[in-house]
Amino acid sequence: MTERRVSVPRPYVVASVTSLVLAVVASGVGLLVPGVYRDAAVLLPQLRGQDLLTLVVACPALAVSLYAAVRGSVRGYIAWIGVTGYLLYTYATYAFMTAFNELYLVYVALFALTFYTFVGGVVRLDATLVKRALDGHSVTAYVWFQIVVAVAVGLLWTVDVVTAILAGARPTVLAGTGLPTPVVQSLDLAVLVPAFGLSAYWLRRRRPWGYVLTGVLLVKSATLGLAVLAMAVLQMSDGQSVALPMLVVFGVVSGLALVLTGRFVLALEPSVQRVERSHVSRSEGESKVR
Repeated sequence: MTERRVSVPRPYVVASVTSLVLAVVASGVGLLVPGVYRDAAVLLPQLRGQDLLTLVVACPALAVSLYAAVRGSVRGYIAWIGVTGYLLYTYATYAFMTAFNELYLVYVALFALTFYTFVGGVVRLDATLVKRALDGHSVTAYVWFQIVVAVAVGLLWTVDVVTAILAGARPTVLAGTGLPTPVVQSLDLAVLVPAFGLSAYWLRRRRPWGYVLTGVLLVKSATLGLAVLAMAVLQMSDGQSVALPMLVVFGVVSGLALVLTGRFVLALEPSVQRVERSHVSRSEGESKVR
């Protein structure tokens, strides 16, 4: 009996391919068509920086990881879900934060497609398979990385928000944006920070879903961290000031996430193959005994 591999149902493949096409259209139009964004000037470099990262990194990564996942690769499946999570986060913010424009329905479609693909893809994954694939692989670095990210991002946003509340003012991240509320900070504090904390706790306890969440969040951290850095570069090239603490936090997060993502993903496949070979050898041995 061989170790069961992963599989991606046809509806998820269709949803991901559709998401890929729409993401290329949305990011390409955002970068190349003047005037498509009607947002405040301070937001334009951030939107284009996000589009640049999505078009150059996230879309190719989604295509490659989906192809690998369809062929049964565990590492491909984890990367596919992680990149889908990045697109979900990205187009959730576009659907709720950007000023209404001709791409609104594209943003909503991407939000819907990536949401259902992400949830369905995570739920149907055999978490014990991922845990077995990483049997003997040290998880300490992943645990501490997630704890540090949760604390750093949580403090970064909370200090700004609490300071504004106590002063009866608006958070500094809203300066010049014209936004009524900090959408990105709301998503991070309500979803990402708790997800990192829960993932670190489960992984520390060696629970199977801790391994799955860790892999997904590592890929998500790497892509999102690079997107923030791309935004910062375009902001500075536009003559805007960038908050140094935010730049440092996301720069460190991005660098560490890339290293740890590579370490995590590369550790997956050989382990699965070794497990498969051991099952095959054991089955052959039992057959010979009979």
